[in-house]
Amino acid sequence: MLSKEEIFEALTSWNYWNSPMPETVPRPAYEMQIMRKTKAGEILILKGVRRSGKSTLLINEMKRLLAEGHDINRILYVNFEDPRFINHLNLELMEQIKETYLEFMAPEDKPFFFFDEVQNIPAWEKWLLKEYATKSAHLYVTGSCSSLLSRKIGTALSGRYLDIEVFPLSFQEFLDFIGITVASKAERVSRKTELNRAFRTFMDQGGFPKMVELPDDESRQDLLSSYFDSILLRDIVARHNLTNYRTLEEMASFLLANTGSLNSTNKLKNTFGLSYEKAKDFCGFLEEAYLIFQLHRFSWSVKKQLANVRKFYAIDTGLANRVSFQVGSRQGQNLENIIFLDLLRRGEEIYYYKTRNDYEVDFLVKEGKTVRQLIQVSYSIADEQTRKRECTALKTAAEELGEDLPCLVLTMDRSETMQWQGMTIEVVNVIDWFLRCDDVS
Repeated sequence: MLSKEEIFEALTSWNYWNSPMPETVPRPAYEMQIMRKTKAGEILILKGVRRSGKSTLLINEMKRLLAEGHDINRILYVNFEDPRFINHLNLELMEQIKETYLEFMAPEDKPFFFFDEVQNIPAWEKWLLKEYATKSAHLYVTGSCSSLLSRKIGTALSGRYLDIEVFPLSFQEFLDFIGITVASKAERVSRKTELNRAFRTFMDQGGFPKMVELPDDESRQDLLSSYFDSILLRDIVARHNLTNYRTLEEMASFLLANTGSLNSTNKLKNTFGLSYEKAKDFCGFLEEAYLIFQLHRFSWSVKKQLANVRKFYAIDTGLANRVSFQVGSRQGQNLENIIFLDLLRRGEEIYYYKTRNDYEVDFLVKEGKTVRQLIQVSYSIADEQTRKRECTALKTAAEELGEDLPCLVLTMDRSETMQWQGMTIEVVNVIDWFLRCDDVS
């Protein structure tokens, strides 16, 4: 058991009771969500891939509280990946931390508890539930494992929490981090070359916040490699007591290098010499750790959706590029992956669509019981054959679905409204789409 002095020494190194808050870049979209949801008085949970910026969002929330006049002594931040806690990760430690903080800091009002990577504590939800019931503190927690959080929350904290899923930087946030502001469509046009260059950099290096700070490509590649290893080892291998790390690494690299491609559990089983159950488990582990996402084929039948082959996407194009040796030929894949992630950020319910004659539509957007939009992604449709393929897929899908659906092609080409065999298709430049420079959504 750690002594109170040892615990307080660890807490002092992480908190800002006697030191200035660090410089950080705001992420307004998330910070507005946090501010709105904390007003409900529930436990706030930030969940997402490791190194996506959850800890920094906690710091930004602390800054907001200080700006509102709250005393810094009322704020407690705990990082449960601190190596000093490694052999003591249990509910007793959480209680010891609370008692030590209250004794040494003696806050005069209800404190704010910020618990980072809380999933490292077995049965953490029981301690939070106790604190919630006694209303002894405002509670913020983060976690890097979707399955663990969802399962624990569902059983113990149902109705007592609000959550926010945190992704690496969007393109708009990436521009904020590198100091580029676009206030109008006119400015978008005047800075076209600069924005195109920034977008290509974003596609290549991805959106992990720390990447922006590094001075050279070698450092960035090393960082991405460390992130990849850390996600696999900490969030999968250690958590699930796996012994065949090499196979897991190979499958993760394969799926990241083949984003937007169709894959099935059977195919992965055969490719990596695994049993069906083991291949299914590995896919689930990679998804739980937020390394990959699975996109289902659209069908009005949920049973058919689950039975069909899936498309896989990466949490970050920088990571995908890091494990692929064909970065120059990945532009189309990366663009599709970035669009996929932004649709998730917008909270859209999305699928891919296959027509009866095997045309594929990249994204079908569904709202309730209604299909709202069809989206194709193509780096360029300047080539006539490419244009024909993308537009034919959209037209065929819309006819099969039997609805007059808005159809959108996202591309690096200029924006235009196009007529195709009696059908209106909006072609929108992806940078315009990200920056909301057009009314088309």
